[in-house]
Amino acid sequence: MSFERRLPPWLLLAVTLGVGVVLGVYGPRWLKGPQKPQPLPDVITEVRELSRLEGVSYHVERVVDLKDKQQSLFGLVAAEDAILLVASGDVVAGVDLARLKPEDVSVSADRRSVTIRLPPAEVFSARLDNDRTYVHTRQTDLLATRKESLETEARRAAEQTLKSAAEDAGIIKRAQESVGRTVQVLVRSLGFQEVHVDFRDRA
Repeated sequence: MSFERRLPPWLLLAVTLGVGVVLGVYGPRWLKGPQKPQPLPDVITEVRELSRLEGVSYHVERVVDLKDKQQSLFGLVAAEDAILLVASGDVVAGVDLARLKPEDVSVSADRRSVTIRLPPAEVFSARLDNDRTYVHTRQTDLLATRKESLETEARRAAEQTLKSAAEDAGIIKRAQESVGRTVQVLVRSLGFQEVHVDFRDRA
């Protein structure tokens, strides 16, 4: 007795349909073989390895005059608690290369030249040098209440002042110039003869 005759007709039909469905769904994939993932351009991978690339560091000194205005004697007398802080710190700016996108890199057909559009430079940090930052004067009027958090507020304001002072002094532009030169050297080491670097506009 043949194999077909041993199986019930309904079971043979079900097996045949099942095989047909499987071949219809997975057959094209099996014929094509495994799909290889599309890798990013080598230049993207290499530049991203630098991650946050610091371009320049500014040492900034500022004087912060902070006053806490108060009212005494039922608002009849004005008083204040004041602090004069001499702030010294460092501001670091650079480019976050992890934000580089595939469309930011254009490679010529002969792989001799490449154009890269980097993310805009930004201030990474503005930190006070506690060894060089000090309270020059602290004056509390007779009828004023000494505000214990005033020095903390002055230091926080000083950090923001350091950042603003560095930006006014051109730290963003200097950082972009420095990072641009570094990226050009790196990409040329990959075999490109011409490397053009510019930056995306700041949002």
